Amino acid sequence: MSTEYISTVFDLDVTGPDHTRRLALTLAQHLNAGDVLLLSGELGAGKTTFTRSLGEGLGVREGVISPTFVLSRVHPNLTDGPRPGGPDLVHVDAYRLSSAEELDDLDLEFSLPRSVTVIEWGRDKAEHLSDSRLELDFTRLTGADARFAYSGAEEFSWDDEDKDESDEDADTPEPRLLRVRAFGPRWEHAFDALKEDLQSA
Repeated sequence: MSTEYISTVFDLDVTGPDHTRRLALTLAQHLNAGDVLLLSGELGAGKTTFTRSLGEGLGVREGVISPTFVLSRVHPNLTDGPRPGGPDLVHVDAYRLSSAEELDDLDLEFSLPRSVTVIEWGRDKAEHLSDSRLELDFTRLTGADARFAYSGAEEFSWDDEDKDESDEDADTPEPRLLRVRAFGPRWEHAFDALKEDLQSA
């Protein structure tokens, strides 16, 4: 599909899980049914932590974890939550999928109109699902790449439920860089307000 509008990229220094939660809650206020988010970043970079807080902000059923082995989970909107009547959350892990055709086998087009769809590892696989999307890239900042030193007193884990035993750095308290970019007509007149709110979160 055509994506005539492409926003400028903007970066956010993410200081820890609390900041991640604030960003996700802020983003949730800007999302509507039909919105698609593609999340990228290495294991333990904070993608599932972000999606869990996004679900909180959308007012969906608790229990958002990485759908690694089931590929897709639907978290229905709660009638007694903060956004009754709002969109469901569809959370997809496309890590084990090798193509857009395999992603299509999940039949996401049936849930798209009534849901916010978050696809981890969706780059180069999910762009065809909608004419508009947000892309969020999570990057660990280490060594010469770090813009600042983490100064918290307590260690934390970004993605407790996501940790792979081979991912030795999953618990290290490293700062993150979140890079945000928008595509398509949905965001042409909405992205500046989103950017301002995220920068203030």
